[in-house]
Amino acid sequence: MKKLHLMVAAGALALPIAYAQPAFSADPHDHDKAVDADNTGKNARDAEGRMLTPMDQGESEADRTITQQIRKAVVDHDTLSTNAKNVKIITQNGVVTLRGPVKSPEEKAAIASVAQKTGGVKRVDNQIEIERNN
Repeated sequence: MKKLHLMVAAGALALPIAYAQPAFSADPHDHDKAVDADNTGKNARDAEGRMLTPMDQGESEADRTITQQIRKAVVDHDTLSTNAKNVKIITQNGVVTLRGPVKSPEEKAAIASVAQKTGGVKRVDNQIEIERNN
């Protein structure tokens, strides 16, 4: 029975990777260009370990506090879209990585500003991407 579960799980992982069209730039710091908001290609990229994911969140109290403070400020920001309020915020040793799609350059800048103003932040790696208007 375990073999069947393992085969089904492996097949489920292989399908999205095999048919996904990459929706990201090869350069992990090229995020000022508009992108497709479809996460299929991004999820495949993340599964390969090339980018930080929320599972990489630092476990120290300081890192958790920084992430919580940024998340609260972003969620409380009245002018941000739902997508912007759902960006990934990952803190490791005081370095904050921001990832995910937003609707405009203004949203990208607003979230980065919130992160930079948060106490204890050493540096912000802003990998937020601007959605392409369809």
